[in-house]
Amino acid sequence: MSDKPSNVKIGTESELRLAYGETMDIAEQKCLPKLDKYCQEFISKSPFLCLGTSDSDGKADVSPRGDPPGFVQVLDGETIFIPDRPGNNRLDTMTNIIENPNVGILFLIPGFDDTLRVNGNATVVQDQEILNQCIVNGKIPKAGILVKVNEAFLHCAKAFKRSKLWDESSKQDRTAMPSLAKMILEQTASDDNPPSEQEIIEADEFVEENYKTEMY
Repeated sequence: MSDKPSNVKIGTESELRLAYGETMDIAEQKCLPKLDKYCQEFISKSPFLCLGTSDSDGKADVSPRGDPPGFVQVLDGETIFIPDRPGNNRLDTMTNIIENPNVGILFLIPGFDDTLRVNGNATVVQDQEILNQCIVNGKIPKAGILVKVNEAFLHCAKAFKRSKLWDESSKQDRTAMPSLAKMILEQTASDDNPPSEQEIIEADEFVEENYKTEMY
């Protein structure tokens, strides 16, 4: 007899319901068509979010976004604006939005185990009036993401309690893994031409300098 675990695909919602049961009433009822006062306050306190997008073929991507609390502007109960800060110019998120406007957003607040989920339709915009309100260190974003909210709901704390994400005891020593630059250099190098120690040092220095000078 094989020790390999069986792999039985669940292919329908009815099969899922058979395994998990029905949705709790409060979970159904909590989904709002727009941002109420609690959703808006949560966004105003959040310095970090994860933005999920997908392209026209359904290839998915999730991108982190962070800034001081309140960096996401609530324009009204149905509209929010996320400024775009300098990155690596892959532009995965905004390219996806141009192809497919459907987005999912998870807002986090350090110390809060609860989260806020917002789903909607996004567009990439260069609204100068809004962008001028997003200046940090004298830098104006080149563009931003305008989201028309379709649904919003607060999410329970189970995942954060299980992971103990904010607990001091959960923090891991960053030196347990190589630096970001070293890992990427080794990931992209050929087997017969690994990066030299000097190349790694220079790459580490470049990353650190970029953090200092290109945050905005």
